[in-house]
Amino acid sequence: TLSASKKTSIEINEKVREAEITEKEIDTARESYRPVAFRAAILFFCIIELCNLDPMYQYSLQWYQNLFSMGIDQAAPSAEREERLQNLSDHFTYLLYENVCRSLFEKHKTLFSFALTIRMLMGQNKVDPAEFRF
Repeated sequence: TLSASKKTSIEINEKVREAEITEKEIDTARESYRPVAFRAAILFFCIIELCNLDPMYQYSLQWYQNLFSMGIDQAAPSAEREERLQNLSDHFTYLLYENVCRSLFEKHKTLFSFALTIRMLMGQNKVDPAEFRF
């Protein structure tokens, strides 16, 4: 029984090492999608603020999540991770813009386009917030 316990212990230790390696691989893969999540957060808070323009412009988190899931499914696949991330960001941005513009009054579409663009540029640190407030 001592040899069986030792054998079981060795097997368990091997599985623990494999699990640790797998965990690190998953963490690395998950972290690589952070820029897409950051863009999605910027876009979400941009459309949430539309209710300040007109109280009719209210979008739920559930609607947004469903749209995001649809965007993931529809985005062009790629074997290269960086290209896939760019495809996800670009496609979801367009999908969101298209769906939100469908519900906006004509006079608010240009303002929404401007707000979306400024928010994305600020998220990329390409616009100085102090200069923008000026």
